[in-house]
Amino acid sequence: MPIPLLLLPGLLNTRRLWDSQIADLADVAEVTVPELWHHASIGAMAEAALKLAPERFALGGFSMGGYVAFEILRRAPERVERLALMDTQATPDTPEATARRRGFIEQTKLGRFHGVQPSLLPQIVHRSRLDDQSVIRPIVEMAAEVGADGFCREQIAMIDRPDSRPLLIGIKQPTLVLVGRQDIATPLIRAEEMAAGISHSQLVVIETCGHMSPLEKPAEVSAALRRWLKQ
Repeated sequence: MPIPLLLLPGLLNTRRLWDSQIADLADVAEVTVPELWHHASIGAMAEAALKLAPERFALGGFSMGGYVAFEILRRAPERVERLALMDTQATPDTPEATARRRGFIEQTKLGRFHGVQPSLLPQIVHRSRLDDQSVIRPIVEMAAEVGADGFCREQIAMIDRPDSRPLLIGIKQPTLVLVGRQDIATPLIRAEEMAAGISHSQLVVIETCGHMSPLEKPAEVSAALRRWLKQ
């Protein structure tokens, strides 16, 4: 029987982020992907995801989706059989990050939302993949689908997210912590902190990979998820 798997996308991401993993894991996992961008708080995102999920499930969160995964653990830990935290962090926003987000929101309200601009790509994709359209095109097209309003809601949600570090010690589920070696947005040190704080965790570092690991290194991410699902 396939394992119910709830996969949570990140900022400006849709179900398309997980296309490779959904296909690669079809024999072992039945995947549900909620549309998080309709909600303006991490709590609302978590509640929406829980409504879509079966009674018990494996839970994976990428980037912003990791923040939502932590909130799901706060609200319904008994429903989560195992946990995967991918290119994410347990820490709250720094004042600098919050200021940047507020700036993005203000620019967007002025009509200056243009999705993911080329100038931003080196912050989220390894330099070796900047000309790879199999990586870049989905990023650009997902951002266009989420749109300006969805982008603002997601930024507001992330500004207000709680500190999840106190939660780590209480996580008993088998946990995969996965990160791209060259992830700038949520760097390796953040993954190491989470793995050190969770007793039943395994840290997987994807080499030659930036923040967008499910797109940059889909086969390696799928393989890591398959091993985790079989634990």
